This record gives sequence, structure tokens and C-alpha cells, in this order.
Amino acid sequence: MAVDRGLLAILEAKPGKGDELASFLRQGQALAALEDGTVTWYAFRLSDTTYGIFDTFANEEGRQAHLNGQIPAALGAVGPDLLASDPDIRTTDIIAVK
Repeated sequence: MAVDRGLLAILEAKPGKGDELASFLRQGQALAALEDGTVTWYAFRLSDTTYGIFDTFANEEGRQAHLNGQIPAALGAVGPDLLASDPDIRTTDIIAVK
């Protein structure tokens, strides 16, 4: 399977909401595991308030299924309470994999 595309989302938590956002992201792993088209899914912390998600996909159908799936819907539901701003979501082209 050639993994050649991804998604990068940077999330900025409201002050005092970083731990809640981290907990939400941990719960997202179970949802990502159910997605056939998502090859890998990572949630990470950059600082006390800045978090991110990075996903990889073997094809555009998998990426679009993820974008239309449960994780973005759940993030949309909790976003107004947890996020200081809208997520910065970018599509990526993966040029090398180990």
C-alpha cells in the first residue's frame, strides 16, 4: 500500500482547556481505528494550548471518508467549548515514508 496523502490539523485550545482537548484527542483514536481508509492517525501536543492531528491515507477516497467521518463531526461539536479558533486543517502530499 502506497501512502501518499495526509491531513494535518493544528488545534489551539482555549486557556485552561488543554487537558480537556488532549482527553478528547485520546478518545479519537478509537474512532480512527474504525476507519478502513485511514492508514495512520496521530494526535500530538506542541505546547500547553497547541495540539495537532496527523493522518495518512493511501488514496483520496480514504481522505475524503475521514473528512466526512465521525472525528471531524465530534470536533465540530466540542470545538466551541474547547478551541480558541477554528482548526487549521491542511491537506498534505507525502513525498517520503520509512
